[in-house]
Amino acid sequence: MNRSEILDTAKAYVTKDRANTHGDMENNFETIAAYWSIHLDVNVTSTDVAVMMALLKAARIKSNEDHVDNWIDGAGYFACGGEIATSIG
Repeated sequence: MNRSEILDTAKAYVTKDRANTHGDMENNFETIAAYWSIHLDVNVTSTDVAVMMALLKAARIKSNEDHVDNWIDGAGYFACGGEIATSIG
């Protein structure tokens, strides 16, 4: 899979209406941030969630670098984080 196909697939994943299944992305990231903040006893933001989820995908890549889903998902999490950051900044 080439870089264009990876980005196109990530775009398809993050732009199709997944809210019916998973809820609103921004609200989910805020909820995750709140839970992580309580658990870790530090302030975690919704953009931190996007970065941490992308890092989770990076850790999975270390174990299996040819599994393309991790590359796609990582690109998707960064795109979602970028959207959140630029809409609140």
